[in-house]
Amino acid sequence: MASEHAEPKQKQSLMDKAKGFVAEKIAHIPKPEASLDSVSFKNMTRECIVLHSNVNISNPYDHRLPICEVTYSLKCAGQVVASGTMPDPGWIAASETTKLEIPAKVPYDFLISIIKDVGRDWDIDYELQVGLTIDLPIVGNFTIPLSTSGEFKLPTIKDMFTSSS
Repeated sequence: MASEHAEPKQKQSLMDKAKGFVAEKIAHIPKPEASLDSVSFKNMTRECIVLHSNVNISNPYDHRLPICEVTYSLKCAGQVVASGTMPDPGWIAASETTKLEIPAKVPYDFLISIIKDVGRDWDIDYELQVGLTIDLPIVGNFTIPLSTSGEFKLPTIKDMFTSSS
């Protein structure tokens, strides 16, 4: 009787050890690293201003890796002003750093609604949150959460005539 109960415990213990071994090995597999630049003004259209940030992704492998998707959410004055998903945005180059641009279009009507936050200095506080999902060999989909915050300067009338497309 005692051996009947001992055998399932031994199997369970062996399974736990195997899971622990695999988890430890996966934890030590090199993974891509990423950083997020601050948000800055890119250009303006008749409908909105376009802000952008760059994600810089370093690949430790000697083969390129697919980026499954990038999700982003830009908050200004505590309100979400732009969010979205970039499905299948490309690849991370082998053994290099790849720069990926994240554009965010902010409608003018939102800017008018937060005019009190702008104040005299023409700056707006922001927080950008990004989820970068990469397909890693053996591991599968791996999401790197990134965020940055700060303030950016709104464009002036002078910027309208000197901004690049």
